[in-house]
Amino acid sequence: MLDNSGTKLMDSPKNIETIHYFVDEAGDPNLFAKRGKIIIGSDGCTKLFILGKLAVDDPISLSNDLENLRSDLLADPYFKDVPSMQAGKRKTALVFHAKDDVPEVRREVYKLLQNHTFKFYAVVRDKYELLAFVNQKNERNEGYKYNPNELYDTLTRELFKPLRPMADEIKICFAKRGNKERTKAFQEALVKAEHLFEQNFGFSRTAHVSVHCGTPRKETCLQAVDYFLWALQRFYERREERYIEMLWPFIGEIHDLDYMVDRRKGTLFNKNNPLNLKTRVL
Repeated sequence: MLDNSGTKLMDSPKNIETIHYFVDEAGDPNLFAKRGKIIIGSDGCTKLFILGKLAVDDPISLSNDLENLRSDLLADPYFKDVPSMQAGKRKTALVFHAKDDVPEVRREVYKLLQNHTFKFYAVVRDKYELLAFVNQKNERNEGYKYNPNELYDTLTRELFKPLRPMADEIKICFAKRGNKERTKAFQEALVKAEHLFEQNFGFSRTAHVSVHCGTPRKETCLQAVDYFLWALQRFYERREERYIEMLWPFIGEIHDLDYMVDRRKGTLFNKNNPLNLKTRVL
């Protein structure tokens, strides 16, 4: 390329469009304890399992703002005696986690989130419905044994199957589960999601996809995902609408896999069908 004087100019670098997804879960995928005892709904075992992803426009800005907010709150004398704010407790002093954070902290985090641009998507599975499915599978195949990873991988496919914005590259960070890195299994679930997409829409999505796992402490944007998941979980398990209502402008879609309307199983909640106690009977 030449300018008006004939001097050769450097070609402009191609603008790479990137989508950043951060993925986490709420609840647990367990159905049974030892010897096959059903533990759904017991202490420490939820009735639902939710997998959510947050598409973040500017992860660096969101991460910096969350870290700066934590520093400001830790320096505030109002919180000096709050147990979760003590470094030794390894809770709010290290990461924001809606379940552990006191209401005043929660309010500040939600206020901060209002100033950023992102979209949240989630898939919800009723574990009692899943149990019925597992029992049917056991009747047909005595050798079948439910594995909690099976649920996680299935919801991963459901979460990434729908039509999404096109981009040159997709960067996905999912929360590390326990002490096991399941990057390979996650990637395989994404491949299956792409196959399902091609079947449904008749064309493939061409983009470079990179996947890695991380912890909320190192991948700060995962803390924002946790706040969305917590709001969704409070709605389903405690019938509290105010948190999900406040975040609704930032929610792209909630796919409730087991909720039946007009005898059709599986309901999508979005801007045309908001999730609330009128549209989703609990």
